[in-house]
Amino acid sequence: MVVLSERAAVRRLHDRLGFGPRAGDLDRGFAETRDRLLGGGPDLGAAATPMPDPGPPPDKPGKSADQAAKQQARKAVQAQATQAAGWWLDRMVAADLASVERLTWFWHGHFATGEQKVRSPRLMLAQNQTQRDHALGSFTDLARAMVVDPAMLLWLDGNSNKAGKPNENLSREFMELFTLGIGHYTEDDVREAARALTGWTAKRDATSAQLVAKRHDNGVKRILGASADFDAESFVDLVLGRPDSAPFVIGRIWARLVSTTPPPADTLNRLVAAYGSRRDINALLRAITGEAAFHDSGTSLVKQPVEWLAGLLRALGVRPGKLDEKARGRLLAALRGMGQVPFQPPSVGGWAAGGAWLTTSAGVARLHAAQLVAAHADLGSVAKARDKVAAIGDLLGVDAWSDRTRGALAGVAGNVRQLSTVAACAPEYVVSG
Repeated sequence: MVVLSERAAVRRLHDRLGFGPRAGDLDRGFAETRDRLLGGGPDLGAAATPMPDPGPPPDKPGKSADQAAKQQARKAVQAQATQAAGWWLDRMVAADLASVERLTWFWHGHFATGEQKVRSPRLMLAQNQTQRDHALGSFTDLARAMVVDPAMLLWLDGNSNKAGKPNENLSREFMELFTLGIGHYTEDDVREAARALTGWTAKRDATSAQLVAKRHDNGVKRILGASADFDAESFVDLVLGRPDSAPFVIGRIWARLVSTTPPPADTLNRLVAAYGSRRDINALLRAITGEAAFHDSGTSLVKQPVEWLAGLLRALGVRPGKLDEKARGRLLAALRGMGQVPFQPPSVGGWAAGGAWLTTSAGVARLHAAQLVAAHADLGSVAKARDKVAAIGDLLGVDAWSDRTRGALAGVAGNVRQLSTVAACAPEYVVSG
């Protein structure tokens, strides 16, 4: 194992717990940077980027409505969804302590919920705020909130889950994808857990879910070997108390923030201890950053498109919210071309990882996005530098370029915007080292 230098380890902290460094961020030490990212406190940049209220979605046209009315309703919802996605990208860039937005982004992928079925940007934003509120807190609190979240209920058919006719979608995905993993529950557990979750309903024009007592099954359920009159909260507590839950949740975080290679048994045991009975996300992240694998130069990760774009915007000082409407639309179009738009995961399983983002079509979309960002960036410091290739590396927080990349960058160094574009699409930036 080759251990990262102090500067490279600080860069990794910003890449994995944030969206990459801004100018000056790599001048701090590792311990100071970690404490700053995980220490909480006021965030003036985030506070100055308040969440919009798109209002309730338009009423869904009736079956007898003509095509024009249906198309108008679709466009209205799409406009709200575009506003929500654009705002969140801007918030990622504006935040002074990007760790909260970065972990909110992780939880959005973990508890993947899609606007394409929810059809209520207001509810998607409400879920987003819930995930932000608990991003670095207790996974217990987060899981309890998600199981009765209105957007989640609409996404996984919670409105169809009632006493006498339980719908199993939410109970199955909650155990399989969110808390336990395949093989740690039975089909009987799914059926009985669905009964525990009966009665919760959500409306697209409301702001919270409601428990309708007459729709809830008050009978005894037998789940994971335990029998009781379980409801939503006690079901969550039962599941999270299983010995398989902590390793599963930790494994998901590890795969996205450290390495696609699972942690060895001794490492996992230490992380489970740090996570503890309170299921403390902050304590877990502190423990993860202290592990040898986090400091191993060989544990690289391909950046997801949103992570890559947010990091590039931060590094070059470009705020999406300050661009004109056309440019903002082009940024979101580029994300769509790369296959990842906030609030629109492809399924409840979330987005892909690793090499799946390195397709030819995604590369073209990435190039277009990099060109757009470079066109709006202040690259004066690079233009004045004697070694422009090194200067763009410093701006992007890249520790070193390979000989091949340096040669390609040297070939376009006479045009700093082209230089920035090529550097942003280079392997050393697209992959988090």
